[in-house]
Amino acid sequence: MKITVFGDVHGNLVALEKLFKIEKSETDLFICHGDVVNYGPWTNDCVAFLNEIKNCKLLQGNHEKYYIDGFYDGKNEVAQSFFQYCYERFDKNLIPIISEYEMSAHIPEYTIQHTIGNQYIFADTDISDLEIDSNYLIGHSHQQFERQKGNYKIYNTGSIGQNREYIDLSCYLKIDTEKKTIELKKFTHNINQVIGQMEADNYPAICIDYYK
Repeated sequence: MKITVFGDVHGNLVALEKLFKIEKSETDLFICHGDVVNYGPWTNDCVAFLNEIKNCKLLQGNHEKYYIDGFYDGKNEVAQSFFQYCYERFDKNLIPIISEYEMSAHIPEYTIQHTIGNQYIFADTDISDLEIDSNYLIGHSHQQFERQKGNYKIYNTGSIGQNREYIDLSCYLKIDTEKKTIELKKFTHNINQVIGQMEADNYPAICIDYYK
């Protein structure tokens, strides 16, 4: 079986559609580890798009929880601006859909979830005290990497919709369960189309400047 694992779409329909254009014919199962919503201009469209994909398992990230709760408790000014703008425009009829997203998924040898212990785990994060009992496929930090913790591996898919080093780069990973291989993959998408839609939608300047 060939499995494509991705996440941190963040309302970027341009990147999401390109992922499926690249991988649809070569994938038996898609797994999204969460954060479909917020930031980008097409949250509603991304939720609806993924809801129509029959061979896609959807997991919940922290931003789905913010939307379900209707509240973002972070202090970052940019993130608060994005939430206030995007949540107001979120179709609340989609809350039952994102509420059904599961918290984790399991495939042979791997646990898949948004992150471990609500932590942002980067390529250089000290994980000496991190307690795990499985190999993990995660996201959340928007940074793609492969790491070793004792006898286990931790892979971060990176972000499809909002790479925080190269904003036009989309990252994900591909698993072949028969060959027992994992490939870290990436492609570029048209970020100017995303920014142009944000400008057309009159996003706050602080949000547009963040993407630029």
